[in-house]
Amino acid sequence: MVEQRVAIVTGAARGIGRGIAVKLAEDGFDIAVADLESQHEEARKTLDEIEALGRKAFFRSTDVSDHDQVFGLVDDTVAELGTLDVMVNNAGICQVVPFMEITPEQLDQIVHINLFSVVFGIQAAAAKFEELGKEKGKIISASSIAGFEGFPILAAYSSTKFGVRALTQAAAKELAPKNITVNGYAPGIVDTPMWDYIDEEMSKINGKPIGQNFKDMVDTIALGRCEVPRDVAGAVSFLASDNADYVTGQTIIVDGGMQYR
Repeated sequence: MVEQRVAIVTGAARGIGRGIAVKLAEDGFDIAVADLESQHEEARKTLDEIEALGRKAFFRSTDVSDHDQVFGLVDDTVAELGTLDVMVNNAGICQVVPFMEITPEQLDQIVHINLFSVVFGIQAAAAKFEELGKEKGKIISASSIAGFEGFPILAAYSSTKFGVRALTQAAAKELAPKNITVNGYAPGIVDTPMWDYIDEEMSKINGKPIGQNFKDMVDTIALGRCEVPRDVAGAVSFLASDNADYVTGQTIIVDGGMQYR
């Protein structure tokens, strides 16, 4: 009998999160799809794709910047699906703002959503793995190529994605004695609603036509095509698998060759 495996994916209603959730379902995981209540309708599409693969799935409304909601998500996942093996801290936001115009309110928002959520997700998952007596557990969080190089007009965003890498490295070292691996993934230019937003906001600042900023960035990709959510999902699939049991503290760049580190 094949042992049941369960994964949580935050921000899974659409975009990269949906791609990851569906790929993990293909790999044999049942999935907790977490996102804001406002994304419930979009999340239904993710659930439908997962269930079409013969896997179990449910939607859990979650504000990842809220400590209690993230811990509640983990508790509800185990209550609904029976166990937990993988936590994917995918949810996040982007802000396109010139450095000198960043406001305290914007900083507060992006740090809570992009960084606090990762701390809470790691804490909640690690505690649950231990409570369940798991022999191992896997935690995987979203960084970005902007977590390896600070980008103009993306300073606040870049700082949070650098921060995800730091949290990943520190948590990996602390949790290694419990055989919990902690890793990250760093997408490049992905064709998602987030990049539609980035392109529109960049257009307001530099005056380029809608779509031109996106094209200019895609033109820098060595592999010669835009990244899609499934490209990112492939890396997460590896990190969630037994093949990555000896990989921890790493953040894998998945950008088609935009950067070399």
